[in-house]
Amino acid sequence: MRYSFGDLVLDTDRFVLERGGEPQHVQPQVFDVLGHLVANRSRVVPKTELLDTVWGDRFVSESSLTSRIKAARRAVGDDGITQGFIKTVHGRGYRWVADVAEQAEPASGGHRTRPEPPPGRVEQRIRFCRTADGERLAYATVGDGPPLVRAAHWITHLDHEWESPVWQHWMEGLSRNRTLVRYDERGCGLSDHDPYDVSLESFVHDLETVVDDLGLERFPLMGLSQGGPVAVEYAHRHPERVSRLVLVGAFVQGRRARATTPSHELEFEMQRDLIRLGWGRDEHSFRLYFSSVFMPDADPQVWTDFAELMRRTTSAENALRLFDACLDMDVTQAAAALDVPTLILHGRGETRIPFEQGLQLASLIRGSRLVPLETRNHLLRPDEPAWARFLAEVDAFLAEEESTGSPRGVHMVSKGGGP
Repeated sequence: MRYSFGDLVLDTDRFVLERGGEPQHVQPQVFDVLGHLVANRSRVVPKTELLDTVWGDRFVSESSLTSRIKAARRAVGDDGITQGFIKTVHGRGYRWVADVAEQAEPASGGHRTRPEPPPGRVEQRIRFCRTADGERLAYATVGDGPPLVRAAHWITHLDHEWESPVWQHWMEGLSRNRTLVRYDERGCGLSDHDPYDVSLESFVHDLETVVDDLGLERFPLMGLSQGGPVAVEYAHRHPERVSRLVLVGAFVQGRRARATTPSHELEFEMQRDLIRLGWGRDEHSFRLYFSSVFMPDADPQVWTDFAELMRRTTSAENALRLFDACLDMDVTQAAAALDVPTLILHGRGETRIPFEQGLQLASLIRGSRLVPLETRNHLLRPDEPAWARFLAEVDAFLAEEESTGSPRGVHMVSKGGGP
């Protein structure tokens, strides 16, 4: 359903708040508050009902709801004094008071936030599930055929990535003749933005939650960048479920875990300062540093696109928590214990994750195969030869599994009932 009020549109099917046709960054729980108030605008919504709707069985204080109400008001241009959209009914709860028009579909001939997919390109399907510790996770599937699960990595947004020049070719390339499964890690994108726990352990549990919700029993698993250690640890714990492992620009140890000199420590402390001080600013020069490190050989416009994607994906606080979790990762023991067919792809001139980390993974994982890619980019661009080599190697590696008689199709049924 699309609810319009003023120059805003709340699209509860796509989980997007738009102003003048442009998506606005809204935390998932704030979006849930807005959606529930708008849908029940004919009555006062008790605080207890909002708490149950947004947090379920998870215990949180009433101050958490108050902070989400404040954020919801800011998102729509309201405040606690004016209360032109959300009115506080003291002792009872809150009520939506602004005029609302409903649309089941975008108006004919009007602005569409997303164009129809071109011929041959299918739309992604976004679903939600909850972890054992109460976090809401968003995951998406695209394509048809046997599955390929991509472990979540630092800074994702399922919806915005779909049209992003940074990621669009990844989704199109990896979903050819298969079903690509990916998800927003906790703290990012459409998943909950105030996670209690941010650690390698929680990331592995999130991956467990997504594949269980889909009903996947055995599948190939891809780990890109930070998703590499998560995939390695998952495969170590569940070897019977991972048929093949693909590691792309991944690492064994995070920067702090492998720091050997004072200059290394100064480097990641500088990056922490950039996140803390510059992430949320409208001036995106701070975020452009990360863009240039992730894709040094990309066009500057792509750097700008990536910087904007980072801003929309998460807050400075969450970006820093996720960055710190990556710094401390160490899956040396898990990698050494693996006995899963593994393909490792890594750029020789990588500026983000050094090639030595790919070498270390290959030396630890028995029977693994290392394919050096001629690139400096951590995130491969579609116009570089390394991208075509990457796709060819992944396709051939996964085809080996299919040729052995493993089942081609996996019946995936989401067991979750929604957010």
